[in-house]
Amino acid sequence: MTEVPLSVLDLSPVAAGTTAGQALRQTTALAQRAEQLGYQRFWVAEHHNMPAIASSAPAVLLAHLAAHTATIRVGSGGVMLPNHAPLVVAEQFGTLEALHPGRIDLGIGRAPGTDQLTALALRRTTEGLSAEAFPAELADLISLFTGEDERWPILAMPGRGDMPEIWLLGSSGYSAQLAGLLGLPFSFAHHFSSANTEPALARYRESFRPSRWLDQPHAMIAVAVICADTDERADWLSGPAALSFLHLRSGRPQPLATPEDAAAYPYSGLDREMARQRFAEQAVGSPDTVRRKLASLLDRTGADELMLTTQVYDLGDRTHSLELVAEKVAPALQRPRA
Repeated sequence: MTEVPLSVLDLSPVAAGTTAGQALRQTTALAQRAEQLGYQRFWVAEHHNMPAIASSAPAVLLAHLAAHTATIRVGSGGVMLPNHAPLVVAEQFGTLEALHPGRIDLGIGRAPGTDQLTALALRRTTEGLSAEAFPAELADLISLFTGEDERWPILAMPGRGDMPEIWLLGSSGYSAQLAGLLGLPFSFAHHFSSANTEPALARYRESFRPSRWLDQPHAMIAVAVICADTDERADWLSGPAALSFLHLRSGRPQPLATPEDAAAYPYSGLDREMARQRFAEQAVGSPDTVRRKLASLLDRTGADELMLTTQVYDLGDRTHSLELVAEKVAPALQRPRA
């Protein structure tokens, strides 16, 4: 048996009463601590037009994070390809790989990561915004890195010859199947689409074809984890994330509330049930509780890696959660040695 690699997904949460600059500096500190604790990857996600998330420019943020760490892999979880020309992504991540060889992950998603109006403002055209265009744009992106497609007379520099590790991201079966057909590693968004996790991973494995990148399927699951000294403390800390989910679902995204403000919010019965369902398949609790829930998730899915995302108000609580998982949970999470 071998320990399951653990990684971190961070959204640079902007807490109420703070600024984007503070959020980005906290993400930097968290990446440095994750490296010290032995986490394998540190990813940031592209979102736009959301007052609670400061990671809207992953390539820029990753350049900073890579320069302020030494060994941990840094990457996007993900870059939303419909928002960008493939050449721009190739040049940005080719630059990152050239500067930090062997440490850059390029996680690619097909959703815009925002509303349609903002997506149009990013792209400045409706072309490429549909799901149908995604496979062709992904193929173009890979070709810019490899230089193997003669249809591309354009040289991505940096880019060609500086290819990061490419992952496909998904919350349904579409990207799972495409990742399998292309022989790419696949990361599933269990943290907001838990009902689709097992069917998507099954489709990924069923459709997998060996490639130059992988001989066999390699799946990672992103899961929401809030680990504290007690179950009660973890539940208290989860309040802001639950409230943020409700605000987002109602179309009124706001900065991350304090636990006190989240507890005082006038929830309806439906609100409480939606919040309960939101975290039912995630890992919130003491180290024993988190260990049990993550072990169950691994047993059900056979995932090769886990990526933890911890949305809490205070950086100290976010850091402590990672510390507890690294010290008290990780050693017990094992899978058969490949």
